[in-house]
Amino acid sequence: MAKIIGCIGTSHVPTIGVAYDKGKQTDPSWAPLFDGYKPVAKWLEEKKADVLVFIYNDHCTTFFFDMYPTFALGVGEQFPIADEGAGLRDLPHIKGDVKLQCHIVDSLVNDEFDLTVFQEKPIDHGCASPLPLLWPHKPDWPGTVVPISVNVLQYPLPTPRRCYRLGQALRRAIESYPEDLNVVVVGTGGLSHQIHGERAGFNNTDWDHEFLDLLQHEPEKLLHLTHADYVRLGGAESVEQIMWLAMRGAMANSLKKVHLNYYLATTTAMTVVVYEEGEETEPRHVPNANQAAVM
Repeated sequence: MAKIIGCIGTSHVPTIGVAYDKGKQTDPSWAPLFDGYKPVAKWLEEKKADVLVFIYNDHCTTFFFDMYPTFALGVGEQFPIADEGAGLRDLPHIKGDVKLQCHIVDSLVNDEFDLTVFQEKPIDHGCASPLPLLWPHKPDWPGTVVPISVNVLQYPLPTPRRCYRLGQALRRAIESYPEDLNVVVVGTGGLSHQIHGERAGFNNTDWDHEFLDLLQHEPEKLLHLTHADYVRLGGAESVEQIMWLAMRGAMANSLKKVHLNYYLATTTAMTVVVYEEGEETEPRHVPNANQAAVM
């Protein structure tokens, strides 16, 4: 039977892909970020991950506002990586497992999630930006990807709780698949950032760390927040954090943190974190007394 061996939360900032393609891994301004992904790549290699289920949002590359689905899942043997204006990237097409993808689609629809299914569509930086930092790609990717796109752009958005329940249904789908596969669920986006308007450049480090603490230990509290709460606390684009809740919903109640790298050097709090199921051994982060964003 397929099993979930862990989960990854990661930013999907497009400039990560640009910096990677330009070979800036040792540049002083970028090295702290790229170095933070090396333990994640090593973890995936050691765990022999066969499949990455990528929960991301499409940035009007595959879909546009005249028909933008709430939840969409890609089915296909491969997906091209989108040219978002900087030229085609020197990366192979993302590989898919059609049998697994079809099983997940069937299971989610029967679990009352009305999915849009897409084929042969390009995948943008929501997935493709962090992917080469997680997996080697020469001559090809070591495994397959199940791309699941979530609407975090055009209102009405799915609620935080709905995304969490998507993760729960996704776990049921994966664990009912008869083939022995090691699956990792990847939630992307965030953390705090705003790239336009009066608060352009806004970040909230205290909230970012509180979110990470609650995500691990008390995700239910995050489900009560509205989209406006996420925007107020982390900036307009931090509503992407609801995709991390879909990742969290696919995991057991108790999680232990394997690795965390938090790097705020631009307008986005670029973060990568790895969790496995089990009891945490590190002391829990305690928010500042004057913070109380959610508590």
